[in-house]
Amino acid sequence: MLTISQLSKSFGGRVLFENASLQVNRGDRVGLVGPNGAGKSTLFSLILGEASADEGRVSLERAATIGYLPQESAPAGEETVLELACAINPELARAQRIIQTTPEDSPEHHAALHVFDEHNGWQLEPKAKRILAGLAFRTSDFERPAKALSGGWVMRAHLARLLVMEPDLLLLDEPTNHLDLESLVWFQEYLGNYPGAILMISHDREFLNALVGSIVEIAQKRLNRYRGNWDKYVAEKAAREEQQLSAYKNQQKEIAALQEFADRFRAKASKASQAQSKLKQIDRMEKIEAPTAALKTVHFRFPQPPRSGVRAVTLKNVDHAYGDLVVYRGLNFQAERGQRTVLVGPNGAGKSTLIKLLSGNLPIQTGERELGHNVKVGYFSQYRVEMLNARHTVLESVTEMENPPGEQVARTVLGSFLFRGDDVFKPVAVLSGGEKTRLALVKLLLDPPNLLLMDEPTTHLDVGSIDALIGALKQYEGTLIFISHDVHFIKAIATSVLHIGAGTLTPYPGGYDYYLDKSRATNARSALTAGEKLHNEQPAEARKADSAPAGPGMREQREQRRAEAEARKAQAAARRDLERRVQALEMRILSLEGRQKSLTEELEKPESYAAGGNAMQLNRDLSAVTDELAQVTADWEKLAAQMG
Repeated sequence: MLTISQLSKSFGGRVLFENASLQVNRGDRVGLVGPNGAGKSTLFSLILGEASADEGRVSLERAATIGYLPQESAPAGEETVLELACAINPELARAQRIIQTTPEDSPEHHAALHVFDEHNGWQLEPKAKRILAGLAFRTSDFERPAKALSGGWVMRAHLARLLVMEPDLLLLDEPTNHLDLESLVWFQEYLGNYPGAILMISHDREFLNALVGSIVEIAQKRLNRYRGNWDKYVAEKAAREEQQLSAYKNQQKEIAALQEFADRFRAKASKASQAQSKLKQIDRMEKIEAPTAALKTVHFRFPQPPRSGVRAVTLKNVDHAYGDLVVYRGLNFQAERGQRTVLVGPNGAGKSTLIKLLSGNLPIQTGERELGHNVKVGYFSQYRVEMLNARHTVLESVTEMENPPGEQVARTVLGSFLFRGDDVFKPVAVLSGGEKTRLALVKLLLDPPNLLLMDEPTTHLDVGSIDALIGALKQYEGTLIFISHDVHFIKAIATSVLHIGAGTLTPYPGGYDYYLDKSRATNARSALTAGEKLHNEQPAEARKADSAPAGPGMREQREQRRAEAEARKAQAAARRDLERRVQALEMRILSLEGRQKSLTEELEKPESYAAGGNAMQLNRDLSAVTDELAQVTADWEKLAAQMG
């Protein structure tokens, strides 16, 4: 479907691609990897026709459609969230406006209805609502103006638009950056059933492992393809590099022997022709390049913060609200020295708010915040990069801190975060977003606080930088509380998990796998219902009272409690049944949509009209599928509304 042939491209005097080739077929799932600056986004620009190749060709199968999600800065205007999600092409949007604004008996209205039918427009809005819900939009968000959303939520709305559009080739540039863990699970499952081809840039190893069938690495100006997911790519790459290194060494030995012969005998008349022949043999060889050295783990001991008291930070009876929106009421929380806790939960649950309350960046509205003895707080968020001095060089930013390291130490650490050679003399003003994030991390780690609070520290970091950060945080001896959607990073760092939902904190005294095991016991997506939880956590005194001998009044109380417990159980069972029915309908909708697309494609083929009656049967099947899809979608909407 997509063919890249002998592609060459230079940018800013630097050669990014030289005779690079790649084939992406229908249904392929391809991960595009490589360090920052390797040319991943440039390759997307070439595929989209936004940039032109110096040499070579990029071609797309005729009539194939492309959808593209950029890493940042998708536009938002006056349209609502739902309108943005439904805006899959201008022709359909124009037809929808005409239908809404012209008389039903007008020619324009009829023509627009025909266009709307052709594009299956009647299924558009229900599909968009399901996808928006999967990406954690609430029903109340659907009619909000898109421009009123934060940048991350605008990106989610654009992602929903692409999934509704369902192009033949989906180009995704770091699609998980703006998703919380729960939305990420839904998105991963959805892409698993996506009917088109996917080419994605991602540094999320768990995401790549779950989805892709091949990895394309940009290395040595080529597009090198490896079959399998991320883990298989790592293993195969190591094997290839070992083979390449062996072949390179053998060839270098052969070249050295030929050169030695030529140098020794070129001055002798009797052997001059043989010496010349050896030199020509060297020239005719197809030279094997030395493999690119893998990024080695830098064995460096980061400075450690002064030891704090046992209790690092405490929140007591804290209330916090944004206007009428109450996030926390009567919140109590305590972090002890040495904890490494990841905050998880749906977007909007209050994870970032908790981090800001702990850091002091949000004032306490009601209640108390107490720092422990000798605690120094450090808060890392996406806005921390704004604290960098744009006039400083990278090296000056690190060596002119309050407690500066020596230049050699500074350059060693900068090297581990991919600032190598003359990169350390770059002005901060010209750094990319990812480079600024890396530099801010280096500054933080070279003079660390003993209470470190981090909000999505891996965003914009490539794999090498994430590994360097993991290495540094594994050495870190202070208290760490962080938010991340990178499962690999979480598993490597977190020793405890704190789930936040509806203002309630639920601790899990183990790593991320422990949390998943415990939460899966009652369904990873919904945990215990409120009624079941209340019953299971009934105070011991109440349980004891239930079993004690009772007088008439006590007997009535016991009967009332038993009736309430039965009602809660019935309510919980009804809720679980509702969730199962909704999930079954969602799976049926996906199946019907796939069948509908398949039948439509069959009807577009000329050969379908060659055999007698074949096209008629296909039309009948398509009509039946469309009718059933409409009914199932209506059923789904009713049940989804009941779930709230």
